[in-house]
Amino acid sequence: MTSADTTTTTAAAIGLLQDRAAIADAMHRFAAGLDLADAELLTSSLTEDAVVDVTPATEKIGLEFPVLGPRGMVVGALMAGVGPLDTSHSLSNLRIDVTADTATVRCNAQVMHFPPGEGPDPARTRHALLMNRYTAALVRHSETWRIKHLLGELAWFQGDPAVLGSPT
Repeated sequence: MTSADTTTTTAAAIGLLQDRAAIADAMHRFAAGLDLADAELLTSSLTEDAVVDVTPATEKIGLEFPVLGPRGMVVGALMAGVGPLDTSHSLSNLRIDVTADTATVRCNAQVMHFPPGEGPDPARTRHALLMNRYTAALVRHSETWRIKHLLGELAWFQGDPAVLGSPT
């Protein structure tokens, strides 16, 4: 291997690591946007034509929750439905496959929901705890990555589904 080959290989490896970090960041912006009720942060994680589909999860617990899209509808519905709740969306086990300007992420999303203002109160135990499996398609958008399609499938559930309500 020549010095030029090593430099090219190193540059490609660094580029892939940078992409993987930026892709993980897009997923974390989505989760943090929900937890912080931050519409701007949530918007920054999504393409204009984004689709969020958690119907495979919500149907299993008896809720009707429509497929959301495009981005304006996603942000509006999630800010109205999830934004007021005390939530924690924790992503783990991110597996990221990158092909040029597209990527697929598969990860776990452990999601805790409490009614508004009740999360910090140890006397309040009414909650909805879900373990979802997210599969997301992302695309490169200028210098950042954004979610084009997110599918949430339920692995398990504990608590009261009514805490989740339904989007407006």
